[in-house]
Amino acid sequence: MKKLFTSDKVYIGQSRILNADRGVFAKCDIKKGKIIEICPVILVSRHDMSNLNESILVTYFFYFGKNKERLAITLGFGSIYNHSYEPNATYKIKLRKKTIKFSALKDIKKDEEITFNYNYGNPKDKNPLWFET
Repeated sequence: MKKLFTSDKVYIGQSRILNADRGVFAKCDIKKGKIIEICPVILVSRHDMSNLNESILVTYFFYFGKNKERLAITLGFGSIYNHSYEPNATYKIKLRKKTIKFSALKDIKKDEEITFNYNYGNPKDKNPLWFET
């Protein structure tokens, strides 16, 4: 396995987004297209998925797979990023490497909150989120 280092570009602070608690913020200016953080993931087996709907952890999972039938919990700050329909970041799941790579969609200023669209990282998807329907 390749070595994976923590990011020196982000920190956690109090989010200013309505009904959000914590959020991830830029520790320095981050240019468009640059990697923000690469987080390791723990893949959830199909056997373990049946009990998760009753857990608070369900709101921190990433869905993936051809039909979004798989789940992963992200380590690092990955599960703390908040949602926005006007995101400044996106992510890509790297299944073979068991990581999620967060990248800047546009220039992000120091101390700006970093957000992505929870609709599978697609910044243009304005559909309601699974917990809003």
